[in-house]
Amino acid sequence: MFTIELTLKHTAMPLSVQKKEQEAADTLYGSLVNELRNGGSQLIELTCDQQPHKKLAVLASELAAVQIFEKTSTATASGRPPGFFALSADQ
Repeated sequence: MFTIELTLKHTAMPLSVQKKEQEAADTLYGSLVNELRNGGSQLIELTCDQQPHKKLAVLASELAAVQIFEKTSTATASGRPPGFFALSADQ
């Protein structure tokens, strides 16, 4: 299972959808990156393979970042999924 995670401008919580096939995930990732490059204002509609009733609609102009990762059965060392950044109060 491959997860495509979107980070939106002015929003701390990322949005994500899952795709079963790597080719479908790579295609979706590529189209989202293309929208980031072009700075378009189109509406992007996404569906999730893992949860068929889950649907997202996002304005391309609100995309800040996109990432793709493979969901495996093993957790990361921190117990969190991969992400763009982590804020820590331990300073």
